[in-house]
Amino acid sequence: MHKFLFSDLEDTPTVIDYLEVQSYEMNVYLVYLMVGDKSGMVYDKKGKPMRFFSTGHIRESFAHCSVEKSVMKHDTPYDEMIGNPPKSAEQMALPFSMDLPY
Repeated sequence: MHKFLFSDLEDTPTVIDYLEVQSYEMNVYLVYLMVGDKSGMVYDKKGKPMRFFSTGHIRESFAHCSVEKSVMKHDTPYDEMIGNPPKSAEQMALPFSMDLPY
């Protein structure tokens, strides 16, 4: 798995084949990328997974890039806590628009 450093991506127009937003509770979003034959998470300058705090933050951060496909996956621990059946092994990926609002 490749580590994409955000500092390398933020000023470099890049063709991103696949961008996956991984949505967690408390407005925390992580980004997984596929660029050519490399795939992996986006990391900050300290070597930790880069935390984005809104979908707008993600769109603005990658606005200079050409994103071929983007999706969002949401993970929540609450289903099992409230008596719902366990989650399926496959997370549902919903389309995610990279277009900035006007």
